[in-house]
Amino acid sequence: MKVDSHHHFWIYSPEEYGWIREDMDRLRRDYLPADLQTEIRSAGIDAVVSVQARQSEAETDWLLELAQQHDFIRGIVGWAPLRDEDVAQKLERWSHAQHFKGVRHVVQDEPDREFPLGDAFNRGVSILKNYGLVYDILIYHYHLPVAIEFVDRHPEQPFVLDHIAKPEIRRGRFDTAWAGNMRELARRENVTCKFSGVATEVRDAEYDIDLIRPYWETALEAFGPRRLMFGSDWPVCLLRIEYADWVNMVRQLAQGLSDDEQQWLWGKTAQQAYRL
Repeated sequence: MKVDSHHHFWIYSPEEYGWIREDMDRLRRDYLPADLQTEIRSAGIDAVVSVQARQSEAETDWLLELAQQHDFIRGIVGWAPLRDEDVAQKLERWSHAQHFKGVRHVVQDEPDREFPLGDAFNRGVSILKNYGLVYDILIYHYHLPVAIEFVDRHPEQPFVLDHIAKPEIRRGRFDTAWAGNMRELARRENVTCKFSGVATEVRDAEYDIDLIRPYWETALEAFGPRRLMFGSDWPVCLLRIEYADWVNMVRQLAQGLSDDEQQWLWGKTAQQAYRL
């Protein structure tokens, strides 16, 4: 089974999705399961993990409803008020839903770069393992040192790093600090990584597979194919690349992997991480 481990759905409104700026015209419309199903069928992807795009309990409820209605949605990563004292009650309610696999907070947008080290937030994260839930780490490259400290506080908690920590990709300016921090984070065996959302981090007007390749090689070296999983970040990826083109680019990057390693990258890592 080939799995897209990371994508989003939304019914667009400027109020609900303030992070979609006016220059992101491609995203300022609805994206729903029928749209994604067309994409994955043509690209040879069998199943998906749906990830929150709003920080609300209503978002988690909505994604769970969509998963019940569409067989190709095998899991959802929702949002929960992790800093609230009653978060355990919310998690308990959702934990009975078959498709509820993980929680994510949009740390990348928090003004405090040390947000993941906050006491209330860590108290909430410490509860997730009681429900068998993953925590998805959404950060920029400069958050990696804090993320390492955060992960070290929760050695028994499964983590998934989204979008290879969003390095800033420019031709001729490979970020060696990002690479070193990725290798250090990968030493924590409770962390897996999504090779997703990479094209949208390219700052050059034009790019090709050779610009992406060093980031692929670094993520693969750090995590290995058994802790690296394919993701699209659709529809956000459409700002820089079409769905099928991203799938084909990753196929080209991964062509040197063995058949067994390919199976992990394209499905087994996601299945194992999210208990699909």
